Amino acid sequence: MSAKFMDEENGEIYFFGDGTPIDNKSYLERLSTLAENSPIKEDNYSLGGSVAELETFMSTLLGKEEAVFMPTGTLANHLAIRKLAGTRKRAFVPEQSHIYQDSGDALQNLSGINLVPLGGDKPYFDLSELTESLKKAKTRRVKNLLGAVVIESPVRRSQGRVMPFDEMKKVTDFCRHEKIGTHLDGARLFLMSAATGISPEKYAQLFDTVYVSLWKYFGAPFGAIVAGSQEFCSGLYHERRMFGGGLPSASLAAALALDGSKNFLEKQVKAMKVGGSLFKRLNSNKLIRILEIPNGSNIFETHVSPDVDIDRFYSYLSAHGIQMPVNTDKSKTFFININHTLLNKSISKTENIFFTALDKFCKPT
Repeated sequence: MSAKFMDEENGEIYFFGDGTPIDNKSYLERLSTLAENSPIKEDNYSLGGSVAELETFMSTLLGKEEAVFMPTGTLANHLAIRKLAGTRKRAFVPEQSHIYQDSGDALQNLSGINLVPLGGDKPYFDLSELTESLKKAKTRRVKNLLGAVVIESPVRRSQGRVMPFDEMKKVTDFCRHEKIGTHLDGARLFLMSAATGISPEKYAQLFDTVYVSLWKYFGAPFGAIVAGSQEFCSGLYHERRMFGGGLPSASLAAALALDGSKNFLEKQVKAMKVGGSLFKRLNSNKLIRILEIPNGSNIFETHVSPDVDIDRFYSYLSAHGIQMPVNTDKSKTFFININHTLLNKSISKTENIFFTALDKFCKPT
């Protein structure tokens, strides 16, 4: 028996985030339910117990030989790239990636790996950009081999856009032929799979290593998984501890993630289908437009008519169990997310709440 998430208790829909917003009360209630059903096995410095159970489950789900728990996605990415690169201290990364934009040059400062950004403002780079950069590198006076190529997908900084599977395959096939390590920053991999219909395993098989977040939508308070071959994962916990990531106890977070991951993809696929039907219905009203983003995942661009009082519109939705993203500047154009909380109300009920709010607070100019 799985432990219920907060939204399943209160029937709310959250059009923001990738999963249910969770507070400490919810964590404790879910842990209590899990502990009543089966003892949560203790770990020792993130080894064994429910942590090992989670690692085994995730390695199977991703089609990899082994997986290793990490306290954060930042560390998961760092150690994967560090080990793939080895003595070849250069890595190609998307310019819009979390690794390049949001990690404080950690790979450069802590592991001496030079990150070379590709793709500019685009959500991904293609094989032609990769090969052109390699070609330029060969003209330089000092030989400096490429150790790893990294792809992030979906890309948070690009409204959840994904790199098309065929483009991924071209890049990873080339890298495999050239013996260049490949890593997928797949923090939101399962959201991408729900949107594209391509399984997490099929994506993961393109890469030497893959990282998946445990807290963004699996319901853990923290944590990440990095998966790869047995050779890659063997002894990786030593480097985890060297970087300060050998938590004395991670079994509670692992138990929550294991529980939340078991039927997540099934629910997210259903939520995407419900969202598609709902948005089609809502778009029949001239006061709102909800648009797909090209190569998008679970994020949609939303336009509300200037004639609608956005504050009162938001307030009405909230009072009727539909929570919208923060909109401090009262913009009539914003982004909403599909997550499994969309399953908490019928399509017709959600549609009626939206239509009532739009009509009630529309003041034609």
